[in-house]
Amino acid sequence: MARAHWTSIVSATALLLCSSHFAWGADKAKSAFDEFDGSYEQSYAEVPVESIQQFVQIYGVVKENYLVEKNDDALFQQAIQGLVGGLDRYSRYLSAEDYKQLLQYTEGDLASVDFSLRYDNPLQQWVIYNLKADADSAKQGLKNGLAVFKIDDQELKKLNQDQVRHLLAGAIGSTLNLQLLTSNQPLNIVRNTKIETDIESKLLSNQVLVLSVHVFQQDTANEIKRLIESHGPRVKAVLFDLRNNPGGLLSAAVESADLFLNQGIIVSTRSRSEGDQEFQALPSFEFQNLKVGILINNRSASAAEVFTAAMKEHKRAWVAGEKSYGKGVVQKLFPLNNGAALQITVSQYLTPNGKMIEGIGVQPDFNYPLQHDARDDNYVEHVADLLLTQK
Repeated sequence: MARAHWTSIVSATALLLCSSHFAWGADKAKSAFDEFDGSYEQSYAEVPVESIQQFVQIYGVVKENYLVEKNDDALFQQAIQGLVGGLDRYSRYLSAEDYKQLLQYTEGDLASVDFSLRYDNPLQQWVIYNLKADADSAKQGLKNGLAVFKIDDQELKKLNQDQVRHLLAGAIGSTLNLQLLTSNQPLNIVRNTKIETDIESKLLSNQVLVLSVHVFQQDTANEIKRLIESHGPRVKAVLFDLRNNPGGLLSAAVESADLFLNQGIIVSTRSRSEGDQEFQALPSFEFQNLKVGILINNRSASAAEVFTAAMKEHKRAWVAGEKSYGKGVVQKLFPLNNGAALQITVSQYLTPNGKMIEGIGVQPDFNYPLQHDARDDNYVEHVADLLLTQK
């Protein structure tokens, strides 16, 4: 019986690996959110039998010896999650429920989690509150009053309210890694609560217009143009505050950079399956004489880095702050027949000079991080003063 059982698993595993390979070769022209119609561009690359045999051996050891009995479905789900999740920090397997929820989100929206954190003075820890009993995070075991030790490997104890709030925020549908004070096992929490993201504008006394762009959305470029024009010729310079901007739409970042560039590559993408692309600036002289600065920090990511790198490398903007996050890859969704989906990294961004962003980030021209004891408005005003001295 044992031999027959493991023989059937060998056959099933081979089929699983082969069919999964076919799924990844699906129609390249489809949108990330399109439904698959069952037709696949099949690839006949050999699946190494030795690897399948090793997998089955490991499967058998786990099945027969692990402390808690696991059924075949649970073990295969874990194997799939490990296969995809081990590729990089962004690729993941989405259950049918997670995928259905992700489809409800609008790309480019900014979001936070479904609870808040407040500082508990007696405990001297940040604790969860405003978590509803039926919230998604509650279903993962979180409760009001639990102390949070780390978010994305950053210890919270010495952070202020704004710093903690920025850690909780990010692109809608993205996840953060949360570790409770009482547990060594981290949880992946989905940012599922939309945050309003209108561009905030402020004209400083030195006539520098500060535009705080929280995320790049479909109408961002038009809004930037409107805000600059509404303040008229008295504006001496524009300072884009992109701190804690998780990115958003690549097209919006390209359109925003195109307001200030009149030629050259804004960004290029490289992909083994999707093909390579270049996004070029169109001739325009609308804001060519306007001085531009960009303020970034270590949570400025993705489309925000594309915008910053393009403006910096074309010597169109002076960049201050900290080195950016370093997210320069694009994910695509591949729906599966069972209602689940794979989110796989399929392409990467390259700057106008051909530099990678992923894992590297964008270095500022002037390294000037915000100190913990400094007031944010004073910090921004100082950066604006420095911007006016740049040639």
